[in-house]
Order: sequence, then structure tokens, then C-alpha cells
Amino acid sequence: MIRTQGLTKRYGSVLAVDEVDLDVREGDIYGFLGANGSGKTTTVRMLLGLVLATSGDIELIGQPMPRAAAEVLPQVGALVEGPAAYGHLSGRANLALIDAAGRGGTRASRRRRIDTVLEQVGLDQVGRRPVRAYSMGMRQRLGLAAALLRTPRLLVLDEPTNGLDPQGIREMRDLLVELHRRGSTIFLSSHLLAEVEQLCTRVGVLDRGRLVLQDELADLRAPTGRTVVLTPDVDAAHALLDGRSVLHGDRLLVRGTDAAALNAELVRAGVRVAELGPERRSLEDVVLAVTDPDGVAHRGPSRVPARGEAA
Repeated sequence: MIRTQGLTKRYGSVLAVDEVDLDVREGDIYGFLGANGSGKTTTVRMLLGLVLATSGDIELIGQPMPRAAAEVLPQVGALVEGPAAYGHLSGRANLALIDAAGRGGTRASRRRRIDTVLEQVGLDQVGRRPVRAYSMGMRQRLGLAAALLRTPRLLVLDEPTNGLDPQGIREMRDLLVELHRRGSTIFLSSHLLAEVEQLCTRVGVLDRGRLVLQDELADLRAPTGRTVVLTPDVDAAHALLDGRSVLHGDRLLVRGTDAAALNAELVRAGVRVAELGPERRSLEDVVLAVTDPDGVAHRGPSRVPARGEAA
């Protein structure tokens, strides 16, 4: 659904995006992660033809961009850098203008589409209120409603939960899951690790303009080959497992994955076991491992090979 090769953007001497090779497949919920200022929004704007790339190639839904924009963009819903709207008009009137420009049709069909998307994003009770009276979170919802008017095959969202309260974030997540279930491929740019970890099937990590990781989330969070042990007798357990364990805070990380045998060994030695299971890295662990906290981007390959794939 989205492929880029060597995608690069320079602003004078500033290298904002550095040879990025994106691979977003049909059916993905793809989380595009990076700190603020890492180049995520610039990349999204290039994908949609809002900014021209300095070099590199872009394909959306199998077509070159921006050359095929007229054919591609009607199949794409997008929310980038916050929604634009006429503040003196109601949310419903703003959507009517967008729908008339994009799809046309009869007044009745337009009304039905607008009713549907307003209900989907939770604005059906305030659709007639002027947008200038909307909160930031309500404006985000209106922008998503505008993106959904086209019933998009591909949904490109830049920080869609910006301005939403915890309840709104949960509702947005549930809505995106439902849209994915109905067949939309979703490309979600965010700096919120928890949001991406709960929602996405595949992730890419941008660090100062460079794609330093791209893989299936399930593979990134697969068991590491060690077992985590929680015990009130941590010193005794550590001594018993000398050479096989590493003390990490209040946890023991033990080489090997035979949890039953490890549990039996600890119990025989009189060690109380509170919890025992395979170690899995969190998405935060994964991201911290491939980004440089000192401010210098890693210069490794822009795509990390998938598990089992040749480097």
C-alpha cells in the first residue's frame, strides 16, 4: 500500500528525511514511531504529495506519487498536522463542503455519509455547533470524520490522538480497529509508544530522519530466550543459579526457556516463586535499543531484516 525507496528531503543544509525505505503492506496497521522533530510529518506530507521529495520514489496503492495523485488520493483518507476547518461553520457544514468537492452525489446521499462519519467519531450530538466552539480533541475527531468520508482503502493519520483525553484515545483506538476490520489499511504516525503497542501490527522507527527499524510487532516482542523470575528470595535464587542468571532490579533473568524445570529446581532448593515466565521486550525496550539518546542518529541500515531473513 505504501512503498518508498531512498526517500529524502532537504531544507537547505538541513537533512529532514534521510533515504527512507517504507514497506506498508495491505492489511497492516502500521505504527510510524519517532520523537517530535524526527521527520515523521515531513515523510507523511511527501507521501500525500503535499511536499515534494528532494530525491527518492514513492508508491501509494501501487501507483507513483505525486504523478498519479488524481487517481490515488480519492482512495486515501488523511489527517495531517491537525484538521483545517472554517471556524464560523458547523462541523456538519464543513464536512458537506469537503464531500461535495470530493464525491458529489445527491443531497440525501451526502447527508447520509455525513451522519455516518459524525456518529463514527462521536460528534453526532455536536455536528451543528460552530467549529470555533470545538475543543482540540473535537477538532481531531472532525478531521478524522473528513478522512472517513471517502471510505478509504488507505488511512494516513498523523498524531490522531493529539488533544484527546484518555477516554477519547480509547474511543479512537476502538474506531481504528473497526475500520481495519472493515478492510482499511492504516498508517499511523505517533510518538506515543503505548498507543502503537496496543494497536499496530507492524512498526517503523524514525530517528532524526532515518528509518532505523521496520518489522512485525509480534516478531519484535517475541520471547528473548530467557525466563523472568520474581521471588522474595532473590539473593538465594541468584546464588543458586550462579552463572545462569542476571539480576535486573527485583527480577532475575535466567538463560533458557524451560520454565517447568526451572520452577522445580527453585522449589526443591526452598526458593519461593511468585511469578515465572518468558521474557519479552516491550516496544519501549525495542525503540531505545535502536535510537541514540545522545542526539546522533544510528547509521545502520534503514530497514532491519525480518527474523530469519538474510542481512
